[in-house]
Amino acid sequence: MHKYILYTKGLVMIVIVISLYIFSSIKSNSKLIKGISINFIGSNNLFISKSKVDNLLTQNDEYIACISKDVLDLKALELKISSNEMIEKSEVYINIDGELVIDVKQRKPYARVIANSSYYIDSNAKKMPLSLDHSARVLLVYGLTNESKIDKIFKLIKAIYDDEFLSLYVTDVLVATNNEISLKVRNVDFEVLVGDLNNLDQKMKNFKVFYQKAYKDGILKNYKKVNLQYNNQVICTKNI
Repeated sequence: MHKYILYTKGLVMIVIVISLYIFSSIKSNSKLIKGISINFIGSNNLFISKSKVDNLLTQNDEYIACISKDVLDLKALELKISSNEMIEKSEVYINIDGELVIDVKQRKPYARVIANSSYYIDSNAKKMPLSLDHSARVLLVYGLTNESKIDKIFKLIKAIYDDEFLSLYVTDVLVATNNEISLKVRNVDFEVLVGDLNNLDQKMKNFKVFYQKAYKDGILKNYKKVNLQYNNQVICTKNI
């Protein structure tokens, strides 16, 4: 009998604790959001402002700060924010203080295509619109008239972006009508003819060796064209 009473008391206590937890959760979820915190992850240059992210914070045409937590759809809000053309992904959650936290990762431009309607190419080889809030200082690409060729040219763009020397000195990528590619380099007048993108790593390695040797010898200004098209060779045309 005594064991039965203890068992009953224990069961009642468990029911009370669960009931209090459920009541507390219901009461907490029925409260409004206490505040909103928008954080940009991994970038100091904002291609989209906090105010523009804030304008996305609606659910059923109602601003989320006016919505109780129990009806707030965090996943839908996350998808809505991430759908913005300047945003790569976002994470939305409510912290222990009842504040809605939005962590935003922006898209990262690697190059800017100069055309009638200019645009960026981002780190995922995707077309990215220009921003009214910030202009990125990136590699310029001319002559890319067919967006279907972005994947192909991105091989070169990424090779330049990821290389400390090339990213410092190469300023422009020029795509000719015959699809041959050339480069413009900072502080020199000559054109660097890459041709196609076959053996690209070797071509870039050859160019760096040539540039550093010519710079050391003080003869960079002697050339009007540097041709990397031929296997393991750098053929230079001198100024007349």
